[in-house]
Amino acid sequence: MRQVRRCANGQSLPARTCPSTGDDALGRVGFCQLPMLNRSQCRQCAQPSATLPTMPIASRRPTPPMPNGLIVLLLSLLLGLQPITTDLYLPALPVLRGELAASMAQTQLTLSALLLAFGASQLAWGPLSDRFGRKPVLLVGLSAYVLASLASTVAPGIGWLIVWRIFQGSAMGAAVMCARAIVRDLYAPLQGARVMSQGLSGLGVIACLSAPAGGLLTDTLGWRYALLALGIFAAASLALVVWRFAETVPQKNANALRWTALWTTWRHIATHRTFLAFSALSACSYAGLFTFLAASSFVFIGVLGLSKTQYGAVMAYNSVAYIAGTFVCRALLARWGVRRTVALAGGLTLCGGTLMAGLSLAGWVSVAAIMLPQTLFMVGHGIHQPCGQSGAVGPFPQAAGTASALNGFIMMVFAFAMGRWLGNHMDGTVLPLTLGVWFWSALIALSAWTLVQRHGE
Repeated sequence: MRQVRRCANGQSLPARTCPSTGDDALGRVGFCQLPMLNRSQCRQCAQPSATLPTMPIASRRPTPPMPNGLIVLLLSLLLGLQPITTDLYLPALPVLRGELAASMAQTQLTLSALLLAFGASQLAWGPLSDRFGRKPVLLVGLSAYVLASLASTVAPGIGWLIVWRIFQGSAMGAAVMCARAIVRDLYAPLQGARVMSQGLSGLGVIACLSAPAGGLLTDTLGWRYALLALGIFAAASLALVVWRFAETVPQKNANALRWTALWTTWRHIATHRTFLAFSALSACSYAGLFTFLAASSFVFIGVLGLSKTQYGAVMAYNSVAYIAGTFVCRALLARWGVRRTVALAGGLTLCGGTLMAGLSLAGWVSVAAIMLPQTLFMVGHGIHQPCGQSGAVGPFPQAAGTASALNGFIMMVFAFAMGRWLGNHMDGTVLPLTLGVWFWSALIALSAWTLVQRHGE
């Protein structure tokens, strides 16, 4: 007979986590998500604990409510909403800037403001999904995304386009946050990293197709049809969620939206060393990718003279390198585990960033001089993101939505800051792109070699 510790008000106290499976020792259902003030008090009501008997609970995690193939497909579509929202839109940026008579800073704001809204919205979507479940949040978020996409296609000026892109980013936060939380709902941390890498492989395929499709749509129909395509993609994802998605939250947290409980949970997560280590890794890695994405259309089309179709092919190659990284990630995780895998990827990333900066500073400016080093960076990115995103949420199985939201918010704050910097420093050369990637590659390696090695689990 196992023992369940309860406070005098009947609140169940958290159990320790099994080091091998990541499961709560006494099961997932009915436990308060907040840490205890001490071993004999409940943090929620600060009452002494009592011990009550309960039936034994199996140590294995319950069978997922959906087939694994469907889970990976859903993850691919939900996570893929982020790259298609940015990548499919990238070939249209130079055309959009001229047609709407926008400045470089305003044009960059259509990306950076979207990402800031994306990150901030997750702080609301996360607790909402812990309280009401993942499916209601997905239905609301994807529906709002479709409406924002339709509105952005008819935006009369750059100001309205920025407004609707902010609304679109806020809605996108629901889909991506839920995808990360679903992994923790269903899998222990190490297995979750493998499943996340499969979902991110699907994301890579979507990203691979996004830029060429965006270039083709912009060349043949105009940039507004590229934005319309985003709504069609979201509508298809919404249909799949309606018909096939089964709720993954085993026990909804009735206290998730209480301010005292929410603040305590946020503080506990934000000060957790494992969360901070993996969030630093994922945020720096995404900021490096965003540097490349936000500057790439102006560099490859404006500086290096590629056509929109050629630029789309370059971006497709970039996504292929990322997909390769996710496959490498799964192979390395099975052999060496998270810490060593991340350390090796940190070396790849730093080599790529340093080589890219060195070639540009030496005056070697060409597509190959950027893309060959970028290949190393993207393979590393394909390793850092699955490990970083699943690792940040791993310690919080019963607050996965909130932890995912905080992790996503940190990532987008980094990207927004870099987007603002690029908007003010794009000078008609390749240096803002190459030196920016170099800067982030150094921080990625530092995070991988220090924080993750000390605090990663």
